[in-house]
Amino acid sequence: MSLDDIDKKLIARLQGDLPLEPRPFAGVAAELGLDEAEVVRRVRRLADAKIMRRFGATLRHQRSGFACNVMVAWRAPADQASEMGRVLATVRNVSHAYHRRPCPGFDYNLFTMVHGRDEQECRSIIDQMAQMVGHPAHDLLFSVEELKKTSMRYFTEEGEIHAH
Repeated sequence: MSLDDIDKKLIARLQGDLPLEPRPFAGVAAELGLDEAEVVRRVRRLADAKIMRRFGATLRHQRSGFACNVMVAWRAPADQASEMGRVLATVRNVSHAYHRRPCPGFDYNLFTMVHGRDEQECRSIIDQMAQMVGHPAHDLLFSVEELKKTSMRYFTEEGEIHAH
């Protein structure tokens, strides 16, 4: 599938934050001189063609009132890891849940990112999570610093290819 200039401008615009409003594509459409239906149609076409493989939100924890973040590494039985991940992902304070092959010397295979107002709240949430999935062994990796969050950039606003 080839991309026209409008596709490139749309991709460039979608690389940044969307407006926090009920119909964010309407705002994007207005910026690009298109109607909302055209933007939605193009986004669907780009997704169907696998040009846009992922479209998601970035949680800015500190701005949301969550001062404490902890990655929980779980040792889940291999035959239960996917189901445990689905259960843990339903917890409101969990933003990420990943099942990965364990590495030599680090035999954890399920990872969840938990957010809370403070360490005590995170520990309480994790205790509840452990109870939900039968108390598997786990380890806590608390964040010590939030690094700059940026999205991948494919095109500039002018439609030029951007390499980061």
